[in-house]
Amino acid sequence: MNFLAGTNIFLEILLNQAGRNNCEAFLQREQGAAWISDFTLHSIGVLLFRLKRSELFERFAADTLPHFTILTLSEEGYSKLREVNTRHGLDFDDAYQFAVAREHNLAIAPQDKDLQRFAKLVKVHHP
Repeated sequence: MNFLAGTNIFLEILLNQAGRNNCEAFLQREQGAAWISDFTLHSIGVLLFRLKRSELFERFAADTLPHFTILTLSEEGYSKLREVNTRHGLDFDDAYQFAVAREHNLAIAPQDKDLQRFAKLVKVHHP
């Protein structure tokens, strides 16, 4: 299944959190069918630089980017973010991921539970 990998999948691994093993196994199982949004890439960079872990971001980029296609939201997609927020109650980061997945006809693979309640609107691929 083609999917947009959620930010928290990578953060679980990078920050050695409780779901790390599940996220690593998921990414290994799903090789070759994954996309990442530019928002995810930037969010991870912001967080790791804030934590003074820029070397970890460099390793993440080197390890991840050759295996994922980076997607961005189209200009038209940006104009729909407010509607996604209003209609579905998503904050900006979830609305962006939701809109990118819909625009590119991808399932979303979130580590958190926020987007799972929108399974009727966009496919959810569970890690």
